[in-house]
Amino acid sequence: MTRVRFDGLTKRYPDVVAVDRLTLDVESGELIAVVGPTGCGKTTLLRLIAGLTEPTEGSVLFDGEAVDRLPAGERRVRMVFQDYALYPHLKVFSDRGYSNLGFPLNLRRTKPDRLRRIVDGIAARIGISERLYPRRPRQLSEGEKQRVAFGRAVALPPRILLLDEPFSNLDPISRTTARKELRVRHDEDRITTIYVTHNLEDAFAVADRIAVMDEGRIVQVGTPDEIRERPASELVRALIESR
Repeated sequence: MTRVRFDGLTKRYPDVVAVDRLTLDVESGELIAVVGPTGCGKTTLLRLIAGLTEPTEGSVLFDGEAVDRLPAGERRVRMVFQDYALYPHLKVFSDRGYSNLGFPLNLRRTKPDRLRRIVDGIAARIGISERLYPRRPRQLSEGEKQRVAFGRAVALPPRILLLDEPFSNLDPISRTTARKELRVRHDEDRITTIYVTHNLEDAFAVADRIAVMDEGRIVQVGTPDEIRERPASELVRALIESR
């Protein structure tokens, strides 16, 4: 479990300040949801944590150590993207080559028998049936793709798990199920998780705390009850009323 701190974190582009002097602590083992309107800087924040984007000013710290100069591949951060980013030519799983679920383990040259045990264990925990193993992403439902993307992200337990609108493509019933599954998985694994969404209902359902962003800044942080009962601005109030 890893504690994350954003210390005056800023990302400027020529025409916009995407993240503006943002300071926030995410506790070790916490699941925090970052919510806000489109364009408020949520995804840029995730990219800064993952090392996919460099900050203009300020720092990202893991357990008190700045990681701004640490390459993305060395941060032990895993990210589940909105479109899942599965490899279209690979099966869900195969122990005879690269696969979507096994990909992080393939890169570590994990032996086939151990690879199979790890993947079978993950699949059982997140509801992936072995009948899906031979399929490629185009043969999966949106809910199945979401499970495979999540399973790949935790195949090698990360220090930090980043989720970028992972439920946005799901139908309402699948979305409700996915929320419950995420909360159960988090309570079991206690991986520090930062979950970005524009859907406040998702945030209320899964998060320990919620951070509301607007124009690159955090405008309120609190538990779901605190956000719901004591909105600190008209923006927060409007997000609640639009649910």
